[in-house]
Amino acid sequence: MSNEALSHLSTELGAPPPPSLAHLADHQLMVLATALSKERERRAAGLGEAAEAALGLVPALARGPVRRILFK
Repeated sequence: MSNEALSHLSTELGAPPPPSLAHLADHQLMVLATALSKERERRAAGLGEAAEAALGLVPALARGPVRRILFK
């Protein structure tokens, strides 16, 4: 494992990768890290869309303050 691939994967995991991944090649680690990053972005986008849809249930006059509270 190269330091770059290991560092990138550690960043995406938020912790050191498990020792069981030691047998993977650098390009495989990078593919895994990229997949984790894209999935995190996809989930964040989905949460944002859900929050905006939920704001439709809030009375119009209160939406601005509620949006500021939720999305600080």
